[in-house]
Amino acid sequence: MRLVSPLLKHVIYPGLSKAGYLRRAAGTGPAVLTYHGVLPAGYSVVDPALDGNLVSADSFRRQLTFLKGQYNVISPEEFLLWCEAGHELPPRSVLLTCDDGMRNSLSDMLPFLQEAGLTCLFFVTGASLADTPTMLWYEELYLMFLAGPENFTLELLEIGLQAHADRREKRSLWWELVKKLSFYDSDRRRTLLERIRMQLGLSEQWDAEYRGDPAGKRFLVLNQTELRQLASAGMCIGAHTSSHPMLSHLPPELAWSEISGTKHNLEQTLGKKIWALAYPFGDSLSVTSREIQMAERAGFQCAFLNLGGGFGLQTPKFALPRVHVTAEMTLAEFEAHISGFHRSLQNLFRPTNLSAAVESNA
Repeated sequence: MRLVSPLLKHVIYPGLSKAGYLRRAAGTGPAVLTYHGVLPAGYSVVDPALDGNLVSADSFRRQLTFLKGQYNVISPEEFLLWCEAGHELPPRSVLLTCDDGMRNSLSDMLPFLQEAGLTCLFFVTGASLADTPTMLWYEELYLMFLAGPENFTLELLEIGLQAHADRREKRSLWWELVKKLSFYDSDRRRTLLERIRMQLGLSEQWDAEYRGDPAGKRFLVLNQTELRQLASAGMCIGAHTSSHPMLSHLPPELAWSEISGTKHNLEQTLGKKIWALAYPFGDSLSVTSREIQMAERAGFQCAFLNLGGGFGLQTPKFALPRVHVTAEMTLAEFEAHISGFHRSLQNLFRPTNLSAAVESNA
């Protein structure tokens, strides 16, 4: 698939989209899209791998215009009625969701949604219940690695880590640490991050450039006041756990606390029922049957993965697939994912683990 992807992206998908084939081929729905925010005005990309989950303002506007013209964008409330009681939805229904609750959700994403007259289901972490703005811990770790020396050694023997990394190895070491640090609660994780900062030789103010405007809108999560503003603007709020770990790596009691605790705390703060959960990372390595069962037991009405979406799939309530919208997607590629055509073509060459996960939890 990698060898033919430029052909798909620039020739086949545009041709199929222009001919209306992708829209006509769309199977049963709804299809669910997941964003991770809009790049703030004036922001310069720090790292393509890190920032690739966010879309440009121009892309977001064009995608919303396209969806309104060719599909039926439903509200989160309509989706809930469908999920709870089998409420009939219009053909080619699409639900918009956004993960992580970054500040750009309010400053750079909300205005486009309001302009288009659309609503979105925003999944936020427990960090958005605080008054002090913070970063997502795994992005903070990545930025530490970028800010650190070209070559460095880390020694955290209590978590089984003793590693040396050069420029080429930083990303693989970062991902190894994401998995290891997910095993701990947020307080212990914060202590370990502080030790990493010191071993990298970074000052206490190393992240100052990421807290100012416009970078702060990119890297800081919504605080409690901003979260209330987003909800007051008519947007729906869902849970994204307390601290965004890889849930499958947590001991059972911590996994349960992450899933159930954030639901309770968000409901207490907003005075509204929190009915939807998005699993952090949301792939087959971070979500197992244990987490799916916990989501249902915690009282959510549904829970979302972060891969494998598009029309034409079974939709188990607690393992709902989503189309992950990324920065490099062209509009035709965007539609190929929504229609389910991209997934079907991909499965011809490499069946995904999602299919097994969906079928086992249907």
